[in-house]
Amino acid sequence: GSLIDGFLVERVAESDYSGPLAALAQVVSPEPVLGPELLGLARAVADRYAGSLADVLQLAVPPRHGRAEARVMGDPPPPPAAPDPGTWRRYGRGAEFLGALAAGGAPRAVWTALPGPQWAEEIARAVQATLASGRGALVVVPAGRPAARVDTALRELLGEGQHALLTADAGQERRYREWLAVRRGAVRAVVGTRAAMFAPVRNLGLVVVWDDGDASHSDDRAPFPQVREVLELRASRDKCAFLLGSWSCTVEAAQLVESGWAAPLVADREQVRAAAPLVRTVGDGDLARDEAARAARLPSLAWQVVRDGLRHGPVLVQVPRRGYVPRLACERCREPARCRACAGPLEAQEGGGGALRCGWCGREEGAWHCPECGGFRLRAQIVGARRTAEELGRAFPTVPVRTSGREQVLDTVSGSPALVVSTPGAEPVAEGGYAAALLLDGWAMLGRPDLRAGEEALRRWIGAASLVRDQGAGGTVVVVAEPTLRPVQALVRWDPVGHAVRELAERAELGFPPVSRMAAVSGTAEAVTGFLGDAELPHDAQVLGPVPLPVTEAGRPR
Repeated sequence: GSLIDGFLVERVAESDYSGPLAALAQVVSPEPVLGPELLGLARAVADRYAGSLADVLQLAVPPRHGRAEARVMGDPPPPPAAPDPGTWRRYGRGAEFLGALAAGGAPRAVWTALPGPQWAEEIARAVQATLASGRGALVVVPAGRPAARVDTALRELLGEGQHALLTADAGQERRYREWLAVRRGAVRAVVGTRAAMFAPVRNLGLVVVWDDGDASHSDDRAPFPQVREVLELRASRDKCAFLLGSWSCTVEAAQLVESGWAAPLVADREQVRAAAPLVRTVGDGDLARDEAARAARLPSLAWQVVRDGLRHGPVLVQVPRRGYVPRLACERCREPARCRACAGPLEAQEGGGGALRCGWCGREEGAWHCPECGGFRLRAQIVGARRTAEELGRAFPTVPVRTSGREQVLDTVSGSPALVVSTPGAEPVAEGGYAAALLLDGWAMLGRPDLRAGEEALRRWIGAASLVRDQGAGGTVVVVAEPTLRPVQALVRWDPVGHAVRELAERAELGFPPVSRMAAVSGTAEAVTGFLGDAELPHDAQVLGPVPLPVTEAGRPR
């Protein structure tokens, strides 16, 4: 057969394998990239997620690069001095947490960060305190933009050469070189995205995960490990400190506090009110009474907040959907507009002169009419970010309009007046903070058929609102959603922890995750029946189903 790559982890005199053995054809590299600690972690992750060790090792060890291995690396820099707590004093036990890290302790905390840009510097101070104790630190963030902010904060606080940056954007050679620097002990601090959760930091003293609710923290390859859970595992195995930080709070984070595994690290209400912007709501009743809202997408309050905000700086507009008009329906009967070839959704094209195009197969539709009522006029069910930018550009012709989304994600914008239209998660950081923010179409985020719809909507809203100036500086946020809904009320009060605690209690009553563990198995009826017959399930396990899965029609996405 063909040759395959592997790792040499141990040499023994005899093998417990009874079949024929083949000789090693070649030693590709003498570099010991898979040590006992990393191998043990990979086995533990594979066991936790019912996966194979080989799949986990593919995620844990980056592809080899020969030129990077040939580079000589020096000794690690001496430990820095313990940092001043700085803005950690804003939190009830923040200074104590840093003191415990500097003294070599292993505290575990769920940190609800105050809004504003200080979070990156606060993480850097926690890393410095850990390095001061002679131990290593690992920070995992969801994407390259926050990784760059923590990287900058560490460089300003510690100087060059004190940490490694592990991201996919770095390229194969640089990423492997940085990973080797960590493996060889040349650096003791790591900042990176998802794959960095396996970084072989020596004498690990602190693991940090930022914004654990972000979907980027869940690997899309088998066995689908989640960063928060892997770092919990590392904290328990290595007996090191653990810090889970976010502007918001997930149900899993609330469970860690409720179980006593971690302690809460929060600011008092006076600090929260001083740091957060003013949040105002526009509900269905307000829209019904608002003449401007019936004629346009934005109610009068939103227009006024935009006008006032543009006098003092940029204004952020968060739109849940990208594109121009991604969903259309018949104006008369509200029947969704579908492609006649594949039944996919028809979309309006920017500058298309009324031409429609299928969002699935790309076929153009030039003479659409409603198959239910025969109507020929369409209305927008959902308006995308590009269409919103176009409408705002016409309403404020003297103000520049910038968009940030999948096609082009902006990292920063200046502090001069401008309208910044962004999809959730792509909001750029404004110099000096945004003067105001509009959170549009809240129903589109809250109405998703998902267990986490409310939690995710609140996380996205708080993430955008945290980029706005505090209310003492005039910062205002308008959310267009029903004010009586729990996530909206949590945003108004700026209480993500209370929302997560209540959500956790309701899921406990219903037996939903994370209180219970759930696994889904799909396959043919015979295969599923055979699996259930062979599986050794716990005595208290509940089997739901089996239920038939819908068969995907030809031409439709899975």
